[in-house]
Amino acid sequence: MDDAARVRRAIWLSLLLGLLVLGVKWVAYRVTGSVALFSDALESIVNVVAAGGAVVAVHYSRLPPDEDHPFGHSKAEYLSAVVEGVLIALAAIAIGVEAVPRLVSPRPVDAVGAGIAVAMAATLVNGLLAAHLVRVGRLQRSPALTADGLHLFSDVVTTVGAVSGIALAWATGWWLLDPLLALLVALNILRVGGGLLWRSVGGLLDTALPAEERERIEAVLRENMSGALEIHDLRTRQAGWRSFAVFHLVVPGDMAVEEAHRICDRMEAAVEEAWPGCHVTVHVEPHGEAKHRGIRR
Repeated sequence: MDDAARVRRAIWLSLLLGLLVLGVKWVAYRVTGSVALFSDALESIVNVVAAGGAVVAVHYSRLPPDEDHPFGHSKAEYLSAVVEGVLIALAAIAIGVEAVPRLVSPRPVDAVGAGIAVAMAATLVNGLLAAHLVRVGRLQRSPALTADGLHLFSDVVTTVGAVSGIALAWATGWWLLDPLLALLVALNILRVGGGLLWRSVGGLLDTALPAEERERIEAVLRENMSGALEIHDLRTRQAGWRSFAVFHLVVPGDMAVEEAHRICDRMEAAVEEAWPGCHVTVHVEPHGEAKHRGIRR
């Protein structure tokens, strides 16, 4: 199975299991009437909508370059993550609207044991799915898939918190804990949504690769620059599952074009082998016109 197929399978799994978990959580809310479990179910609605958007974004991002998009469509995944961040913010507002009146007039929660059992079963499914999505997303450098998995991890945390609070409220009779926990859930998902938006906007603005990845690229280039004299002005950027590296290669002024081309091919192949999906562009300079400030052989 190729990389694109793995990503597509993972995102479809997220959508189908998200629908299942949403149904289970909605049953837990209807059985108990708990506003904390309502907030948990509402977050699952966001999960399902976001997974549906990610299905479209992942498919579009893996399309090959064309005349109108010569650098590919990989940034489409950032758009999916941005939409997910906005949906999370809207869900937090809806939770607040439901929870605030309960602060004024707290009321007991029904069928606590059944509601907790159903919610925890859904949480187990979410936890396993989140771990799978984050693993595949990071392995395949898919922002949409990674964002979906991280959001599901936050969903697991909020569900555990909501269930623990409901159990404590039932044990103590202090039912004010139910809306208070719902508001805490809202604040947590706002935090997660803000993080998604920040990372996605950074990707749309062509953020450079992390320093450690740049250092690894420099090491690969140094190992494969035999015949050249220097590398300088290395620039990198991340665009969804693809990354780009551009640098200047200094060669002896009397070197034949064919020989310089062979060196470029060797270096490009080495980088692309180390980072599948990385597109390398090399600008060749003769020694006499070089800046002489970079990686030297």
